[in-house]
Amino acid sequence: MTRCRLCNLASNLISREINVCANCLKTRPDEALPLAMEAHRKSRAAYHLPEAPPKDDGGIPCNLCVNECRIPEGGLGYCGLRENRAGKITGVSAEEGKLSWYFDPLPTNCVADWVCAGGIGAGFPKYAHCEGPERGFKNLAVFFHACTFNCLYCQNWNFREETLKPRMTAVSRLVSDVDERTSCICYFGGDPAAQLPFSLTASRKALARKRKEILRICWETNGSMHPNLLEEMIEIALGSGGCIKFDLKAWDENLHRALTGITNRRTLENFRRAGERIPNRPVPPLVIASTLLVPGYVEEEEVRSIARFIAAINPEIPYSLLAFYPHFFMSDLPLIHKAAAQESLKVAQKEGVRNARIGNIHLLR
Repeated sequence: MTRCRLCNLASNLISREINVCANCLKTRPDEALPLAMEAHRKSRAAYHLPEAPPKDDGGIPCNLCVNECRIPEGGLGYCGLRENRAGKITGVSAEEGKLSWYFDPLPTNCVADWVCAGGIGAGFPKYAHCEGPERGFKNLAVFFHACTFNCLYCQNWNFREETLKPRMTAVSRLVSDVDERTSCICYFGGDPAAQLPFSLTASRKALARKRKEILRICWETNGSMHPNLLEEMIEIALGSGGCIKFDLKAWDENLHRALTGITNRRTLENFRRAGERIPNRPVPPLVIASTLLVPGYVEEEEVRSIARFIAAINPEIPYSLLAFYPHFFMSDLPLIHKAAAQESLKVAQKEGVRNARIGNIHLLR
């Protein structure tokens, strides 16, 4: 049991690192958020990453994501990828990045596998090789070693061990691995938002390499990128039969800040922007939404608001509720009960989302 430092509520659904309950985060943010941010400072210091997005008045601006860092001389951007050296930003670029990749046989356990071309043949024959799962083909899974958020429950937290290492990879090296059995590329991480110029360059070169063959380009992201970069992503995804998978982590901004360290305003704006483009290509779906159900923090109330938002944009947008697994700085929270997940699903459907499901069922208790 952890006791909320503000209201004194004792519960096993309060993270000992955040030290405050969801209700206090939403109703008493001026008091609660500083307590939650202590966990973010601690988690980032452990990997020598900037504790907050730098805002140096004389720093070099970086506008690739919502953090809009102003990087001081000798300092790093929040993502840990870009440094101000002698008045110039150095580090990753459109031609070099910090990443790793592997081939994943299709169908895979992608967030979109239940609605996409690789999983069910959506968009056959233009975007899929067959009318069902693309067995015999593969996805090139590209994992980026940095992120624009700092989720305290991060399921892939190990990427932080790679962020500050000097080794970088040329875009040509990644593209050279695209072969005749590669039918899709999915960028994830970490998060691709921190290295979007690289993934856009890689995508264009890979599509040129495959010419008129099927090669879907997809991103799984927190949605924090600059809107102009999102527009480039949309055009590539639309043309190739790919999708953009948005992780909508929370609806309440204060709760979102407590869990991720960063605002969700850009994410919601970008999700709406992408969702409005769905009529350009309804099948396979251009936009997929997902939300991780976090015990005590992201439950029915948050799902209700997120689902209402999704349905108002387009009720056909696929929405996947993912089961939480104790990790990183929230390893003390329990698994989600099956009944709670089912109730959240019913809430999403009641709010008008016509294509909702529960993912990671094996993690429910």
